[in-house]
Amino acid sequence: MTETAAPPAPHRLALLTAASAAVALAAADTYVVVLALTDMMAGVGIGIDALQRATPIISGFLLGYIAVLPLIGRLSDLLDRRRILLGCLVVFVVGSAVTALAVEMSVLVTGRVLQGIGGGGLVPATLALVADLWPVDRRGTPLGVVGAVQELGSVLGPVLGAIVLAWSGWRAIFWLNAVAALILYAVIHLLGTRRSGPAAVDETHPARRARRRSVTVAAAILAVLGAGVTGLALAAPQSLVTDVTLGAPFVPLAGESRVLTPIGVVGLGLLTVLAVVTAPRWWTVLRRADLFGALLVAVALGSLVLTFASSDPEKEVVGTLGYSLLPLGAVALVVLAWWHRRAADPLIPRGVVGARGLRSLVVSLLVGTALVAVVVDVPLLARLTDTYDETGAALVLVRFLLAVPVGALVGGWSLRALGDGLVAGVGLLVAGGGLLVMSRWTLESVGDTVPATVVLVVVGFGMGLALAPVNNAALAGSPADAHGVASALVVVARMVGMVVGLALLTSIGLSRYFEAVRRLPDPFDTDALVGAGVVQVQTVFLGGAAAALVGAAVAFTLGTRRRAASRTPADAEVPRFVGL
Repeated sequence: MTETAAPPAPHRLALLTAASAAVALAAADTYVVVLALTDMMAGVGIGIDALQRATPIISGFLLGYIAVLPLIGRLSDLLDRRRILLGCLVVFVVGSAVTALAVEMSVLVTGRVLQGIGGGGLVPATLALVADLWPVDRRGTPLGVVGAVQELGSVLGPVLGAIVLAWSGWRAIFWLNAVAALILYAVIHLLGTRRSGPAAVDETHPARRARRRSVTVAAAILAVLGAGVTGLALAAPQSLVTDVTLGAPFVPLAGESRVLTPIGVVGLGLLTVLAVVTAPRWWTVLRRADLFGALLVAVALGSLVLTFASSDPEKEVVGTLGYSLLPLGAVALVVLAWWHRRAADPLIPRGVVGARGLRSLVVSLLVGTALVAVVVDVPLLARLTDTYDETGAALVLVRFLLAVPVGALVGGWSLRALGDGLVAGVGLLVAGGGLLVMSRWTLESVGDTVPATVVLVVVGFGMGLALAPVNNAALAGSPADAHGVASALVVVARMVGMVVGLALLTSIGLSRYFEAVRRLPDPFDTDALVGAGVVQVQTVFLGGAAAALVGAAVAFTLGTRRRAASRTPADAEVPRFVGL
């Protein structure tokens, strides 16, 4: 154990900028798949008529994004935050490359899961980094910046994806992701400061230092060889595959999988040897991070995500798979509660989910529910009109999406003078009021550009106001050595709110839709069916309004006055492992 020094003040803005850019990149990747989904399906041999089979492409990313977040947050508390940022970028690069090379569904989903793990881990590590670099009474603005760029990424993702698809195929999107992540890796690595003082002195025995260097060199060689050989197996260049001699290693051992080929097996073997050689370095830290607790959390969150992400809201809230997964997740939660009391150093340190921290998570969950109601159903309502096509409906939503990062910046800046609860509560009250107005929208309402734009901007701005205060309250309510896991829990709560909220609200909305259809005197009347669709959307907006207003009530309990600055300076030192 040793300590890492915080970067000097001139460097922290540059470090925040680079980390925030990485967060924006991951957020953009979350939404870019919406445009490329049909092309990705075709790339792995799935026809447009089998859209349900493409569910793992989306749910795989969500699974990686959510299920491993608490573990990554905990690791960022034990290691230098910048190491976690760099590690997440490496995983994101690998996931992007695997996705770009995939020609079979299992490989594509694996790539998306890796992208989710790498992209999701960037968020809590960056939020915790803010807590390291800024004192309590100055965190609001940088937290607002992180929230703003994350939401901005959701706007830029589809736009950039459309531009790439206009001149190239879907694989180019993920190659560009990999290149951008590598550039950000280089920037963050260069911004890393040298340790000074006693922490900078390596007092290990010369023989031990030599052994460590040899392991590092061997690991680097194995990583390059393993990644290169596995990548070559996935790429399967025609010039090699069709060669009588050189094509032998590419002949599948079973089926048509490019992984189950001699060269693919060699590549996986090299990566396995890499894991074994480096095990002494990462196994100790994983054990300290409570690997068993992380496994239980991953099972519980994974069961929840897969249950609702794979269900068909037109038929049921919980699909057939959910009846097996939900009991499994419940058992994992019960065992986790027992383990949390028993473990000496649990994954989620005791005191992180205190009274204030728990309320912050509840607000974050409700924000996610309200947010997803707008993101999904505003384009749906626009498409029900004769005015907007798919692109036009997306542009209607952009009015809302652009207002969210603006609200996030203003909300973070407001924390200089106002309390977390006041800023978040007012923001969610405004958003809830706007959603109540939207719950009475008709087809004519969404086509009336100026009033519709005003309401969408108000709702987006209000939701944005709540982002930084919720993160700030969670960080302030947790000890300094648990900021990473606290930030991770806030992100998890919001994502769970989006996944579960979407399934529940859509199911309720569809039930009202089918009820309205049953009452139609002529079930083939197109205008009447569209009217029933409007009822469905109104119901979802009403549910989003309820979530926002309940969230506002809870948010006000976080405190309406600015908390007095405590003695937690920006350069406060937190012991971490640095020798990995």
